[in-house]
Amino acid sequence: MTADRSTDHKAHTAASRTRAVREQLRLGRLLPLGEAADGAWITERAAAQVLRPAGASVAGVRIDSLRLALAEPDAAGDPAVPAPPSALPPGPLRIAAELAVTADVPLPSTAARVRAELIAAAVERIGLVVAEVDLRVTELLDAAPPPAAAEAPPTIAPAGDEDATTTAVRAVPGVVDVRVLRSPHVRFELVVAADHRVLDVVRAVRAAAEEAAAVVTTVT
Repeated sequence: MTADRSTDHKAHTAASRTRAVREQLRLGRLLPLGEAADGAWITERAAAQVLRPAGASVAGVRIDSLRLALAEPDAAGDPAVPAPPSALPPGPLRIAAELAVTADVPLPSTAARVRAELIAAAVERIGLVVAEVDLRVTELLDAAPPPAAAEAPPTIAPAGDEDATTTAVRAVPGVVDVRVLRSPHVRFELVVAADHRVLDVVRAVRAAAEEAAAVVTTVT
């Protein structure tokens, strides 16, 4: 009986780890959000959900690929709190995008407008620190592309019963969904409303969690 329970537990643990890895691969890398002191990260997929429409809002532009990475990996700093698995260290980011554009407007003008839209969205709607925007035009279009379809918002699987800290975080304006992980510090995984600046919500979540926590802890 004991051996069977141990085997079941190991199988359950392995399955949980497999699901976690698959979920991480689906969401993409974890990018530093804000400054090192913020102790926050955002998935590359979530950032792209904001940046792609912003870049494609320029007339005659289609975003074919968009990636984010550290602009200077060797100069990246240390996080203020324990980082989640696979998270990039704090540091300014580089946005790299490949575009298809119409030729009715000079390409340098189009590229400048796309760059401005990407930077504005990254800073004003998310809270990313952006050092560089690298754009490549890979196709010339005969006609303006159709609007890009919006991606479905992500969901978060529950992680056990909620306590007072998690309840306080759910009450923060802009928080759509939350999961809390404790091992041993507290890590919150959030879905944030599209009409709220992500970094502002994250900072409010940290304040709410620290106020509601029964003991002093670190919050990621």
